[in-house]
Amino acid sequence: MTFKLRYDTINTHNTTNTQIYGEHNMSFANLKSNSLDVSKLAQAAQQVSGVTQSKNKYEDLRFWKPTVDDNGNGFAQIRFLPAAEGQELPWVRYFDHFFKGPTGQWYVEKSLTTLGNNDPVSEHNSRLWNSGIDEDKEIARKQKRRLHYVANIMVISDPSNPANEGKVFLYDFGKKIFDKIMDVMQPQFPGETPVNPFDFWLGADFQLKIRNVAGYRNYDKSEFKSTAALLDADETKLEATYNQLHDMSEFVAESSYKSYDDLKSRLEVVLGQASGTGATVKNDLLTQTAETAPIRSAEPTVVSQTAPEPTIQASGSEDDTLSYFAKLAAED
Repeated sequence: MTFKLRYDTINTHNTTNTQIYGEHNMSFANLKSNSLDVSKLAQAAQQVSGVTQSKNKYEDLRFWKPTVDDNGNGFAQIRFLPAAEGQELPWVRYFDHFFKGPTGQWYVEKSLTTLGNNDPVSEHNSRLWNSGIDEDKEIARKQKRRLHYVANIMVISDPSNPANEGKVFLYDFGKKIFDKIMDVMQPQFPGETPVNPFDFWLGADFQLKIRNVAGYRNYDKSEFKSTAALLDADETKLEATYNQLHDMSEFVAESSYKSYDDLKSRLEVVLGQASGTGATVKNDLLTQTAETAPIRSAEPTVVSQTAPEPTIQASGSEDDTLSYFAKLAAED
């Protein structure tokens, strides 16, 4: 197995990001020894489909979530993994909306702004924000899009769920953790050496330290450890890990997003509007933003007969509030 990693610097969305490209030659030798029986294959097929259903709730078994105690504190150690074959970056970024309308129904949809397209919720929020009415601005704040990053990880230590240790998962995180990744890739102070935390050999484990601060999850104490090879640089184990990486293209594939008209129709139902005129509507919303989400949240009710009951979870993060609403104001 041969891996070649290189760094290239690009400018994306006004932020300089480090791209990690990979050239991979995979072995065919262990295919026979890794063959699955029919029952295991069926189980794997269910997992690949992305969800399991239980009591009207859907859980994507590909994702790992940290566990917190009754006080809202938690600890785990993970390792960010390189890009899978055919993928340019070891992470993807997307936006979504998650809010409850005055009708009692929920709007749980990915935002077309991920693709650089117009989105009906963003347009509606723009009208509310530019109305100049404080009440409208508060509604827009609570309906604003959420920022998600998704990456492959290996769980190194999970004291609350030891069975997860050594396994590869997807991890949904927000801006605060992504900023910590950027900090080690592009250190700000003299004498600090850039680190590619996604590298098998020269990366570093990430200690996830979650605290309850004023009722919200706080990740400020989280940090990367010193650089060290994953799995003691065992080539066989590293290749096996690489072969378990999840394809993340679905999160940014245009085919996985609903059309503008479909989203607009759903928004009108949630807001109780007969037409998409952008009328001001007062609603009681609970903003669910990952890294700033309240630790304890009420379960939402079933959205509709055709949509599964959304599960509030600590995934993703709110878009930067000031910059987001500055954009809304500029759109008027």
